[in-house]
Amino acid sequence: MMSETAISKMSFEQAMSELETVVSQLESGDVPLEDSIKLYEKGAALKEHCQKKLAEAEEKVAKITLDGDGKPQGTEPVDIE
Repeated sequence: MMSETAISKMSFEQAMSELETVVSQLESGDVPLEDSIKLYEKGAALKEHCQKKLAEAEEKVAKITLDGDGKPQGTEPVDIE
């Protein structure tokens, strides 16, 4: 059974796990057409959420500041909406 946690509240790992479940169910071919459509829509939302989380992580990594020796010294604030 799929969790009822709102996708927007899921961590990247939770969303990936849920997406793997959705893909597995769709690939099984045992899901009625109407349920397949709902699963596909949920999968698309999960994929979008994962992409957003990755983009946020990349943004944070890009904001790490380096000192003169090339060692991380801190981060700059990131403006994520």
